[in-house]
Amino acid sequence: MASNRRHYRRFDGKYCYNGKDLGASYSARRTVFKLWSPEADRVNLSLYRDDTSPACTVHSLVCGDRGVWSLAIEGDLHGIYYDYEVEAAGLVRRTGDPYAAACGRNGARSMVVDLSRTNPAGFERDVPPPLQSEQVIYELHVKDFSWDSDSGVPAQYRGTFKAFSWTGPDGKLPLCMAHIKELGVTHVQLLPIFDFGSVDEGGDSGQFNWGYDPVNYNVPEGSYATDPSDGALRIRECKEMVQALHKNGLRVVMDVVYNHTYAADSWLERSAPDYYYRQRRDGSLSNGSGCGNDVAAGRAMVDNYIANSVMYWAREYHIDGFRFDLMGLLTVELMNRIQRELDQVFGPGEKLLYGEPWRADDSPMEPDTHPALKSNVALLDSAIGVFCDSTRDAIKGSCFLRCAPGFVNGGTGLEEDILQSVTGWPRGAWEFEPHGCSQIINYVSCHDNLTLWDKLVLCAGQNDYPDSACFAQPQDELLRQNKLAAFIYFTCLGRPFLQAGEEFGRTKLGDGNSYRSPPEINMLRWEQAARFAPLTNYYRQLIRLRKALPGLCRKSPDAADYVTDQTVLAPQVVSFRISQGGRAGEPLWVIYNASPWEYVIHLPDEGWVIQADGQCAWQSTPVEGWSLSVPAQSGMLLAQTPPT
Repeated sequence: MASNRRHYRRFDGKYCYNGKDLGASYSARRTVFKLWSPEADRVNLSLYRDDTSPACTVHSLVCGDRGVWSLAIEGDLHGIYYDYEVEAAGLVRRTGDPYAAACGRNGARSMVVDLSRTNPAGFERDVPPPLQSEQVIYELHVKDFSWDSDSGVPAQYRGTFKAFSWTGPDGKLPLCMAHIKELGVTHVQLLPIFDFGSVDEGGDSGQFNWGYDPVNYNVPEGSYATDPSDGALRIRECKEMVQALHKNGLRVVMDVVYNHTYAADSWLERSAPDYYYRQRRDGSLSNGSGCGNDVAAGRAMVDNYIANSVMYWAREYHIDGFRFDLMGLLTVELMNRIQRELDQVFGPGEKLLYGEPWRADDSPMEPDTHPALKSNVALLDSAIGVFCDSTRDAIKGSCFLRCAPGFVNGGTGLEEDILQSVTGWPRGAWEFEPHGCSQIINYVSCHDNLTLWDKLVLCAGQNDYPDSACFAQPQDELLRQNKLAAFIYFTCLGRPFLQAGEEFGRTKLGDGNSYRSPPEINMLRWEQAARFAPLTNYYRQLIRLRKALPGLCRKSPDAADYVTDQTVLAPQVVSFRISQGGRAGEPLWVIYNASPWEYVIHLPDEGWVIQADGQCAWQSTPVEGWSLSVPAQSGMLLAQTPPT
């Protein structure tokens, strides 16, 4: 293997190409094809009329500086499909273009595209809605969103990009789109929408996968298009989705998976054998991703590929943020570079950047690089966020132990962890040292593991696998626990994040790893939104409340200093205060009571107003007297100056 016969730093010094023109650069007069394949002996280009018929012409590329092979072909080639034949070290491999901007079904052939022809009407003027006082992130899967017949989307568009942009004859939004618009979230995070390999794009529409299986990094997924064989249509419909979300007041975050590919025999591997993947000392592929291959972040052309891909989606598709899967397999240096380049082009803070600060197993890193792990979060730019599993597990219990409870559902001894969660784990608490709460993504559920509702159901039951009917009932005690869980992470410093449907008791019937389960398991059940309406309203109120209270939205490095009087009042009962404005400003007073009994607090003075409790998170109820009862399994937020 290559790792045993060359030093990558020396190799990068000889072959690193920093141009931004790899791929097929289209113009109406000619298209220039460029492929980085530094150890190839020969590269041929085959052109096709569509994504299935035999080649109509074959051309030889010419090798230039730094291992870049190129060829210019005259004429308008928009819609022409192509691939390469690469001969290296005596092996001949056929490959798609790893830099392609378009492709046919299942990504097997790349396609030349005039991107201006893929823009929906008005896309050149499309801009995201203005940044709000707080960013509230809503994780959503394209197929989950509209697969249910109660979504309000016509059958032919369910499970596709088109579901986001469709409106009725009267211009009315379908139920699914109206719901997220009215909920008050600011960012929709879409599970992978680039071309992935785990679904047959020409097969049955009922196939399902989360999509963490990249094939073509710079092309939208064809199974989400109304016609996957049309390489331009999937681009247009993806842009229509982004445009529609922007129009309805929502920014768009893209879930990206640069840590591994669907298969090690990828376009990257075929075009530059042994370069793009990490190897162990014995030459075998490392498996820190748990998917059989690790992309070798830290090598110059790997870092260029990833950074340029992010910038491409931000520019061409108007994507507003990026969530990195298994960010711990990437490097601190690469993540900081991406943040820096996004800030330079779009302005500081305009594009969100965050990820999972972990990996599935060890992975050999390049010399002088640092993995973007939780333990290295202090080395990351302070604007780069990380999912906080410490807060998640403190609130609801371990995600790996199905019936292990957390603070809200019967767990004990977690009071100090909850108080650390409030301030964003400052000053190295629990071997975790973020710059400040600006880096903390607070959440209790996402696509991985059990939904919050399923976790609460399982922790409450005697059987690890209760009858499926148990998951669909809005049980009073579980509703209290769910509301308290939401109340806690919406009153912690950091950025709140929720899984789509958490606000109406989303269930996958106990399936904690539904990555390829049927869409009927994964889909959002929109009739449940009506049955769980009080819970949905509570989430809506929490989002509104948080935006109205600047003390909760503070992201400065010293934000934790404004949280005072952190107190364990009793087992499963804690409280704290947080300043609204300057240090002398009137504080908020927050109490979490996860115990099965009410807790009576004594007020130090008069003038307190209840802003939120376990039933209503948007109110202004004066407190009479000098004491106040906080009901069991509920939270309460008091203020002396209510929000307007």
